[in-house]
Amino acid sequence: MEQKNIAILGSTGSIGTQTIEVVNQIENLSVSVLAANKNVNLLEQQIRQLRPALCAVYDESAYRDLKTRVADTDTRLVCGMDGLLEAAIFPDTDTVVTSMMGSVGLRPTLAAIRAGKTIALANKETLVTAGQLVMEEAKKYGVAILPVDSEHSAIFQCLEGNKEYLQKILLTASGGPFFGKTKEELTSVTAKDALKHPNWSMGSKITIDSATLMNKGLEVLEAKWLFGAELEQIEVLVHRQSIIHSMVQFTDNSILAQLGTADMKLPIQLALTYPKRLPSCSEAVDFTKWNQLTFAKPDVDTFRCLALAFEAGNAGGTMPCVMNGANEIAVDAFLKGNIAFLEIAELVEAVMKQNHLIAVPSLEEIFKADKWARETARNFI
Repeated sequence: MEQKNIAILGSTGSIGTQTIEVVNQIENLSVSVLAANKNVNLLEQQIRQLRPALCAVYDESAYRDLKTRVADTDTRLVCGMDGLLEAAIFPDTDTVVTSMMGSVGLRPTLAAIRAGKTIALANKETLVTAGQLVMEEAKKYGVAILPVDSEHSAIFQCLEGNKEYLQKILLTASGGPFFGKTKEELTSVTAKDALKHPNWSMGSKITIDSATLMNKGLEVLEAKWLFGAELEQIEVLVHRQSIIHSMVQFTDNSILAQLGTADMKLPIQLALTYPKRLPSCSEAVDFTKWNQLTFAKPDVDTFRCLALAFEAGNAGGTMPCVMNGANEIAVDAFLKGNIAFLEIAELVEAVMKQNHLIAVPSLEEIFKADKWARETARNFI
């Protein structure tokens, strides 16, 4: 495989740190750019280990602290959104891993696309909030968007050479820590309870989204844009074992599935090395240990967030952006103990009901809708 230089936007998060693990295992991959919010201690370690040419720090106070700490290195530091944009278009990078949390990743992803970079997409919110705009830009600039999410990577692999025959996407979900529980049982659950994911090790926000099934709703909307599917073609299946990462049903009713252990380094590596498949340190599935795979329909009455995501997708325009912005505020409020678990969906739905829909929004209208949704959500708390 030819040498590839990687930019990691969100290098201190779960995906970012695992991306660095993958890079360290593959000879022809190197990291030329790092970007993160404010985890100064980890950023310093990463800079000293990887020696990137550039590091962007979104938080200004963290930037000042880090600049002092790494003054003895050759890494150049930049700050704020301008710094993230510079990191996204750095000339010496081939692939940009976009794994920054939330809608802050949208502008850098668009900048990287316009700079002709291959995108390893791990930021769901980019396509949820501005899917049509992002995909149009990718087509305009001839840029490949390679999914990092395990489910979308699975769909991508199953569709290779067969996209024209797509009938249905079967998007699998673990069901999170509260699978099978009733609304009554969920009235008193805490953030600590919700953060106990049965299969995956992830950041706190995405883990709460998994518990509410909002994460799966975001993935539904992401799949719609990535694969040009209609929402009616996407079915969510609860698969507790997280061995089948997703499936695709074709027009002849045959189904292809992608299977693997619950290890994010597998889809990360494929996104970085595609179209090559290189040896991996991830374990293969032992079917003698996983000899029973189960499937169930999601309970959208109890876990309202998944239903709200379909509603937002059907409404289109600014509605998915509004839903996403309200959800980020609601999840943060739940983690801080300011609202109850079931109130996350209630808050998101209340904000969606007040949205003044813009059917075909510009980028600036998307950002305005996001800001409005967050402010409105805060007012409800």
